[in-house]
Amino acid sequence: MRRLTILYDADCALCRRARAWLGRQSQYVPLVFVAAGGEEARGLFPGLDHDASLAEITVIADTGEIYRGPKAWIICLWALRRHRSTALAMRTPGAWWAAEAFIRQVSKNRNRFA
Repeated sequence: MRRLTILYDADCALCRRARAWLGRQSQYVPLVFVAAGGEEARGLFPGLDHDASLAEITVIADTGEIYRGPKAWIICLWALRRHRSTALAMRTPGAWWAAEAFIRQVSKNRNRFA
């Protein structure tokens, strides 16, 4: 994997802050940010469900894998030098359950957190 493209909701303040934070981090795998649902995203990924990408973060690897929701957040952490160990720790069943529940709750209420 040489690059991850992150489709994020450019109209969501929390999503923009998360994008800015991710962009400032030292990366093992370069992160490219594209506004979900926009012309660029539709041109790059014509077969993708772009409405779903507006509902929750979507990450597309240059190898073709698509990650959504909690898995997308974890692959983003995996790409970061400082947070790869956290992403790897989240692979255990107990940690995955807790991470998934937390991420789904934040995503569901993202407008309140913004």
